[in-house]
Amino acid sequence: MPIELVRLAWAYYPYVLGGVSLFLLWKSILLVGGTEIAVMERKYFGASMPQGRVVAMSNEVGIQARTLGPGMHFLIPFLYTATKYPFSTIGENEVGLIESIDGDPVPPGKIFAKVVKGHNAFQDGETFMKAGGEKGPQIEILPPGTYRVNPVLFKLRKSAAVIIEKGKIGVVTSNDGEQIPAGRLLARKVENHNNFENGQAFLNNGGQKGPQIDILLPGTYRVNRDLFKVEIEDATVVPANKVGLITARDGEPLPDAEYVAKPVSGHNDFQDASKFLAATGQRGPQFDVLRPGTYYINPMFFKVELDDVAIVERGQVAVVVSNVGEEPPQVKRMVEEIAKAEGQLPAGEVVAGVEGRHNLGLERYVVPKGFRGIQQEVAGPGYYYLNRRAYIAYIVDTTNITIDWDDSKETRFDPLKVISRDGFSIGVSVKVVIRIRPDQAPYMVAKIGSIENLILHVIHPMIDSSFRNQASSTSAMNFMQDRQDEQRKAEERAKNELEKYHVECVSVLICQINLPQELMDTQTKKIIAQQQEAMYSDQQKAEQSRIATEKTRSEADQQKNLVEAEIGVKIAEQNKQKAIRFAEGEAESIRLRAVGEASGIKARGEAEGSRILAMGEATAKAYELQNRAVGQAGVTAIEIAKQIAAGNIKVTPDFLVQGGDNVGGLLSAFLTQNIARSQAKTAAPVIPAAPVSRPVAPPTTPQP
Repeated sequence: MPIELVRLAWAYYPYVLGGVSLFLLWKSILLVGGTEIAVMERKYFGASMPQGRVVAMSNEVGIQARTLGPGMHFLIPFLYTATKYPFSTIGENEVGLIESIDGDPVPPGKIFAKVVKGHNAFQDGETFMKAGGEKGPQIEILPPGTYRVNPVLFKLRKSAAVIIEKGKIGVVTSNDGEQIPAGRLLARKVENHNNFENGQAFLNNGGQKGPQIDILLPGTYRVNRDLFKVEIEDATVVPANKVGLITARDGEPLPDAEYVAKPVSGHNDFQDASKFLAATGQRGPQFDVLRPGTYYINPMFFKVELDDVAIVERGQVAVVVSNVGEEPPQVKRMVEEIAKAEGQLPAGEVVAGVEGRHNLGLERYVVPKGFRGIQQEVAGPGYYYLNRRAYIAYIVDTTNITIDWDDSKETRFDPLKVISRDGFSIGVSVKVVIRIRPDQAPYMVAKIGSIENLILHVIHPMIDSSFRNQASSTSAMNFMQDRQDEQRKAEERAKNELEKYHVECVSVLICQINLPQELMDTQTKKIIAQQQEAMYSDQQKAEQSRIATEKTRSEADQQKNLVEAEIGVKIAEQNKQKAIRFAEGEAESIRLRAVGEASGIKARGEAEGSRILAMGEATAKAYELQNRAVGQAGVTAIEIAKQIAAGNIKVTPDFLVQGGDNVGGLLSAFLTQNIARSQAKTAAPVIPAAPVSRPVAPPTTPQP
C-alpha cells in the first residue's frame, strides 16, 4: 500500500510541482496600471522599525516608504503584499499641500517641517526619510501636475491657488517665522521668497510670523496656504473729485508738537511700505495725499480715507490755515514769555517747540507761506487736492453777501422788534449787504474765524442794537417818516463797526416798517382827510384851469377874426391918416376959397339975414296967432302931420307892442283924429313952419 502511494505521488509530482511553481509565480508577479502606484508591506524577514516610526525602510518590516510605479514587478511570494493607489493629480489652478505622516520630529517652536532635497517632489519617500525629512506639514508644495506620492507616508491635500484679480490685492499673514519686534505692527520685508511662493526661502531669510508688510498684486500665485494666510482685499481707488487722506499705522513716533507727519519720499504713493519705514516715515496722519487713481496699498499698514477735493468757485477765495511749517516768530516769543512766567524755563533759554497746552491759536496770525498759521496768500477759484489735516480751507465769498431780517422762510432772521420812545412796538425788515475783498479775507478769518461767525456774532447783534437805539430816541411815526435818515445812521454805524473786522459794508436798507394797526388807522384817517382837502383844492384849481382853458380855446377859435380885425384896424389907421392928410389938404383949399368967398358971403349973408329976420318975425307972429286960434295941442298936431306927410315920421311901426291899458291904440286914434281934422280944415290958412334944425351925425369910421 505505501509503495503504491509513493508510485502514485511520484507519477503526479511533476504536475504538482508545476502547479506550485505556477502559484508561486502568480504570487510573485505584480502588475501596476499606467495611472497607479503600489505601496508594499513587508511581512517577514526584516529589521524592526525604530520606536515612533510608522513607515518602514526597504530592510524593515512594515509598510514601505518606497512605492512601485506602473508596470510588472516580481516580488518574493508571501514576503510582500501590495496595495494599489491612483496617481495624485493637481489641477491647473491648484496646489498640493503635503503633510508627512512619518519623519523626524519638528524642532520646538516650529510649525512646518524643513525642506529636504532629493525626494523628487515627495515621490521618493525613502529618500525623504533618509535625508531627514520631518513629520508634519511641509513647506514645499506641489504645483499642478500628476504625482506618484505614497499616500501612506504623505497626506496630500489640494488647495486652490491664490488668484488675485485686477483691482484686488492679497494681504498675507505668515503662520510661521520669527517674532515681530516689539513696537512694530507688521513683519519686516524679506527678499527672494518669490511672492511667498518659496516658503523655505521666506523662513531661511528671517521671515517673521504675523501680518506681512508686502502684499500680492493681481496675478496667480502658488502659495502654501497652510504657511501663508492670504486675504483678498480691494485695491485703494480714489475717484474723481476726491482725495485720499493717509494715516500710517506703523512707523516712527509722531512728535508731540506735530499733528501731521513729515513727508518722506520713495514709497511710490504709499505702495511700498517697507521703503516708507526705511525713509523713517512717521506713524499718524500723513502730509502727502492720494490723487484720483488706483493704488495697491497694504490696508494693514495704511488707512485711506476719502475726502472731497477743495473747490473754490468763481466769486470766492479760500483762506488757508496751515497746521504744518515753521512756527511764526511771534508765537515762539509768546510761548517763551509764558513758559518763563510760569517758571518752566530759566531766563535766556529758548523753547524748542510749542507744547499742546501753549498752543496760542495760530489762526490769529496771518503769516507768509511756509509758516504755520493763516496764510497771507489766498487760493483763487479752482480745484485743489487739499490735505484737510494739514490745511484748513475757509471758503470766503468775495461777492456781495446779503443778510435779511424779514418774514420769509428762506431767511435766517426774523424782522427786528423795536420799541419807540412813545411805547409802540415796531417791526423793521432790514437788508444788509456786505463784501469782503480778497486781500482782506485772511484778516477777517483771523479776527472772527468765518463769515458764519461774522453774521451771528457781529452783524446780527450790531444791527439789532443799532435799530433799537434809534427807535427808542424817536416816536413811532417819526421813525417811519424819517426812514431815510434812520437808514443812513444805521449804515454809517455798520460801516464803522465792520471796518474793525476787515469787512466792507455796501449798504444797509430798511425794506419795511410795520407800525401798530391802531396807529396806522389814525394816521390813515388823517392822511385821507388831508388828501381830500388837497383833492378839493385841486378840483377848484382844475375848474379854474378849465375856465382859462375854455377862454383860451374861445380865443383860439376867434383867432381868425382877431387877425382880420387887427388887419382892419391897421387899414383903418392907414385910411385915417390918408383922410387926415386929404382933409388937411382939402381944408387948406377950402380955407383959401373961403377967404376968397368970405367977403361975398358976408355981403349975401347980411342980405339973407335981413330977409330971414323979416320972415321969422312974420312966422312968429303967425304961430302966435295960430296958437291963439287952435291952441298949443293943435299946433303940435299940425306939425306932426306935416312931418308924416313929408315922410319924416313913420306912423305904422315895424313891431307893435300893446300893453294892458291899450295906450298904443289911444295914441293911434288920437293921431288919426288930428290928421282928419287937419285935412278937413282946408279953408284954414297954412302957416309955414319954422325950420327945425337937426344935428348931423359926425362921419363914422368904416368898421371891418
